[in-house]
Amino acid sequence: MVILRTQDEIKSYSLEMKKAGKVIGLVPTMGALHEGHLTLMREAKAKTDVVIASVFVNPVQFGPNEDFNAYPRDFEGDCQKMEKAGVDAVFHPTPEEMYPDGFCTYVNVEGEFTKKLCGGQRPGHFRGVATVVTKLINLARADKAFFGQKDAQQVCVIRRFVEDLDIPVEINMVPIVREESGLARSSRNMYLSAKEKEAALVLSRSLNKAKEAFDGGLTKASAVKQIIEDEIKKEPLAVIDYVEIYSFPELEEIEYINREAIMAIAVKIGKTRLIDNVILEG
Repeated sequence: MVILRTQDEIKSYSLEMKKAGKVIGLVPTMGALHEGHLTLMREAKAKTDVVIASVFVNPVQFGPNEDFNAYPRDFEGDCQKMEKAGVDAVFHPTPEEMYPDGFCTYVNVEGEFTKKLCGGQRPGHFRGVATVVTKLINLARADKAFFGQKDAQQVCVIRRFVEDLDIPVEINMVPIVREESGLARSSRNMYLSAKEKEAALVLSRSLNKAKEAFDGGLTKASAVKQIIEDEIKKEPLAVIDYVEIYSFPELEEIEYINREAIMAIAVKIGKTRLIDNVILEG
């Protein structure tokens, strides 16, 4: 597994792979890897010839009161996991390498759907995501890029700017990977105490309860949403950030779930903000 630390190094590597006729898969990450990330990498390995993963905690997608400095970092441990997952090259730049002096160009996706869910709670977040993902796709010369469903709104944003800017890459969304308890795997789970981790099960539990009601014939979005909210409110450590049901992937308001839709939630457990979602077939 090759470790690439500069933009020139990844450009040279990806160009060499392209000249050899290889199909390149890209898996962007911020490190602190868990089974969810590794599933993306294995999926990329199955669908492409060469897998490039990035490990970069992107400062421009963090808000002023968010946890950039505290975000977990374990590059050595990440490398061991990536090698086992079959990753061919790892791009691990510094912020100064990605955003050198004079950098002043950003990708803004301005559709209404970016102002909902995490976009509504974290102004400027998707500007940072869109900018870094654009750079990574270009540097890696990626044919396919892989992202997790847990960040479903992010996938919608990426697909939008890739289409709008005619970027020749296929965006793949991979289903959520969960712990045996049902908790969606996340780098932020390591912030949780044992008691908080138990409390965090309310996210998947509430979504499952709502899905059961939907599968049983309940299609009024407000009623399904109420089931989620009522279940979360039973957990004393949980504070609701948002509970929403939108059409998917458009993220439009719907009264009845009669087409593909997403139930998306964000909940604070102690000081840790967790997200989860379930996609429903309407």
